[in-house]
Amino acid sequence: MRVSLLLGTVGAMALGACTNPDGTMVGSNLSKTQQGALIGAAAGAAYGAQRDDDSNNEGDDIVKGAVLGAAAGAVAGNILERQEQALRQVMTTPGVQIINRGDYLQVVLPSGLLFASDSAAVSGQAQNDLYGLAQNLQQYPNSRVEIYGHTDSTASEAYNQDLSQRRAQSVGGILSAAGVNSARLSMVGRGESQPIASNQTEEGKAQNRRVEILIRPTR
Repeated sequence: MRVSLLLGTVGAMALGACTNPDGTMVGSNLSKTQQGALIGAAAGAAYGAQRDDDSNNEGDDIVKGAVLGAAAGAVAGNILERQEQALRQVMTTPGVQIINRGDYLQVVLPSGLLFASDSAAVSGQAQNDLYGLAQNLQQYPNSRVEIYGHTDSTASEAYNQDLSQRRAQSVGGILSAAGVNSARLSMVGRGESQPIASNQTEEGKAQNRRVEILIRPTR
């Protein structure tokens, strides 16, 4: 019973970190450091529960796991906050989005800023932002970097897949040339398979043509 209550309490704390009383996602109520601590506490408690599945420690492993998880989560959340702030100082081109997801950073670059139509060659202006990103990634080296190319539904599915892959590789190539360890980078083309808006309008197509860079801490 004590184990169940402890897990329930930590789980409620973690859920409370993610939602407002009306069920909507938290905006500015909690910092990413606080959210990281609560998420880490939940993960640590779950790990402790696995170690204490026979209840021989009366929940002590769960408490220890929650405390250690909270500390680790708070540290990771604080690092992401600082990295996000530093990114905003070096990636200043209008249209670039930098989103802190709590446990990773998402950078969204519209293809119109990066490439000419039907091209995988990165424009000069966009290269400045990518060099700034590369500098940031070297400043915060403990992460893996996932680069995803996306297109709209114009042209054939096979063509779009190839174009998105070449564009992802172009972005990754610039980051690598600017000093980022290539072992940290993965480049994947998604083609037209993951739209974020309707492909029935020009505005929607423009939103779907993008490169997303996910920065995931490794420790």
